[in-house]
Amino acid sequence: QVQLVESGGGLVQPGGSLRLSCAVAGSFFSLRAMAWYRQAPGKQRELVASITSGGSTNYADSVKGRFTCSRDNAKNTVYLQMNSLKPEDTAVYYCKVVGTYFWGQGTQVTVSS
Repeated sequence: QVQLVESGGGLVQPGGSLRLSCAVAGSFFSLRAMAWYRQAPGKQRELVASITSGGSTNYADSVKGRFTCSRDNAKNTVYLQMNSLKPEDTAVYYCKVVGTYFWGQGTQVTVSS
């Protein structure tokens, strides 16, 4: 059984920062690419960032230069550092094992003054 548990969400003012974590239970972690998605109310879930097993990253245009995805294979954890947050970043953020149907439960990020 694969389990993904996100944490680190919360309420932050515009311009602030948050770091999301996704802990993965499973010995395959270091071999798989991981991704972060988000879903705002009334909108489709969208890909925010991805990271390969080797650490190469890709980002949605809307977050480039503000978000950084990283991973610690020793801790089976992937991170999403979010800086210069905007109200439009408000969403539930999910992590996913790329190429599978394994998702985390999501963590709420709210950017508001």
